Amino acid sequence: MTEKALRLGTRRSKLAMAQSGQVADAVSQVTGRPVELVEITTYGDTSREHLAQIGGTGVFVAALRDALLRGEVDFAVHSLKDLPTAQHEDLVVAAVPVREDPRDVVVARDARKLTDLPRGARIGTGAPRRMAQLNAYARTHGMEIETVPIRGNVDTRIGYVRSGELDAVVLAAAGLNRVGRIDEVTDFLSVDTVLPAPGQGALAIECVADNASLIAALAELDDPFTRVAVTAERSLLAALEAGCSAPVGALADLLADGQTVKEMRLRGVVGTTDGSTLVQLSTTGPVPQTHEAAMALGRDMATEMLAQGAAGLMGERAH
Repeated sequence: MTEKALRLGTRRSKLAMAQSGQVADAVSQVTGRPVELVEITTYGDTSREHLAQIGGTGVFVAALRDALLRGEVDFAVHSLKDLPTAQHEDLVVAAVPVREDPRDVVVARDARKLTDLPRGARIGTGAPRRMAQLNAYARTHGMEIETVPIRGNVDTRIGYVRSGELDAVVLAAAGLNRVGRIDEVTDFLSVDTVLPAPGQGALAIECVADNASLIAALAELDDPFTRVAVTAERSLLAALEAGCSAPVGALADLLADGQTVKEMRLRGVVGTTDGSTLVQLSTTGPVPQTHEAAMALGRDMATEMLAQGAAGLMGERAH
């Protein structure tokens, strides 16, 4: 008798389906069981409001978590940057697979790079974090740009450029990679220009906390280096008391010497969306060996950023 298929809960967007399909194949390999995708519509998918107004990206997660708790699906795949920083008491992130490219990218008309955009270029993005850093970059490099808040899937966003409504849009490289559209990118933004969202490019595979056998099976897909990096980034975000729609960027890089990972560098930024004020910090040290140590690294940096004035740059000013 063949074992019952595992049910993987996923959002219906093309990107969510693509990344869930990749996880389903990997889970099938480690468990030897078939995996079926169960499509779940979330409020974030049906609402036309701006994300900052409907509670940030957490609105994409709630319906998937409800399905897990009701036993309608066995596990769910989230973009880690959408996951609220507070741990859910009845659920566990069983695996954080190897991270995709964490960078942001530009898709612009006439194959232009960010630095080649015309004066007054209209750049679309849904993220206050991107607006803050793009506007700050433009200010320091004598560029004139206008950041325009947009929503929608990859097709919709790139469509604004194709139709001429916008000169460029900024998206996550990971998402375009997963839907096979990375060749449309006209510029890869250095993380020195725009720090990504905490957890960007990484996935979280979540299941109920009392399913020990499934947790053990999914754990085979966990990448300890990715997990420690995103734990530090998300701890920084949580300690700044900022939701997923706050203008906070963070990235933990692992610095390797040949094949050996020696150190971890954590960088953080928070700013006003007009780019007039940014608080940026960077710290480098040994790779945290425990979850607690990674959490402490993020918390310590947040404390320092708050001392430098980060607190006044967040909250309601994201609108």
